[in-house]
Amino acid sequence: MTPTITTFAWVPKFARGQVRDLRARWAFEEIGERYTVDLIRDAKTPEYRRLQPFGQVPTYRDDGVALFESGAIVLHIARRGAGLLPDDAAGRAIAEQWVIAALNSVEPAVMDLVRCDLFEADKPWSAQRRPSVLETARARLGGVATALGDQPYLGGDAFTVGDLMMAAVLRIGPTDELFEGLPTLAAYLARCTARPAFERALADQLAVYAEQAVPAV
Repeated sequence: MTPTITTFAWVPKFARGQVRDLRARWAFEEIGERYTVDLIRDAKTPEYRRLQPFGQVPTYRDDGVALFESGAIVLHIARRGAGLLPDDAAGRAIAEQWVIAALNSVEPAVMDLVRCDLFEADKPWSAQRRPSVLETARARLGGVATALGDQPYLGGDAFTVGDLMMAAVLRIGPTDELFEGLPTLAAYLARCTARPAFERALADQLAVYAEQAVPAV
């Protein structure tokens, strides 16, 4: 069967271009593999939770496996074709390391800032927390910038699945503020998201919401 991912049929405007099926779409585009998309409107149903116990998107399935969690899905896609994982074992390990770093060390800090600015902006503690949350996020990004150094990508000269995931995470937050004083990291993100595969993936995701402007009753 053609690999299939699930995503939401509709999301609010602020979430468009950020729903995590974008990561799977991007990976498919990089390896040049076709895929299909199942659109869902409710991720909390008992039926869907059998696929994704936390009620999130995306999920993935093919003839051999059904998966949830964007990191696991993207790594699986990367192994299906060429272009996202180096040929040597050490290079593959480094690429996989950066997928895990993006999800475990960077994304929680960035998402904490997003929660302050968006999801909890009306809470009395949000403004008080924000300076320390921003400091933590910037420290994590500073660590990425230091590791990147003057290389084009985190593993060296070649774009890998680790860069795909890191770029997907970095673009979540308020980049002007987060990247202040980190010009090499800003250039890195621009370089990653200028890739034709990313542009196609983003356009395909946004097209879903352009076609379905309001939720079905």
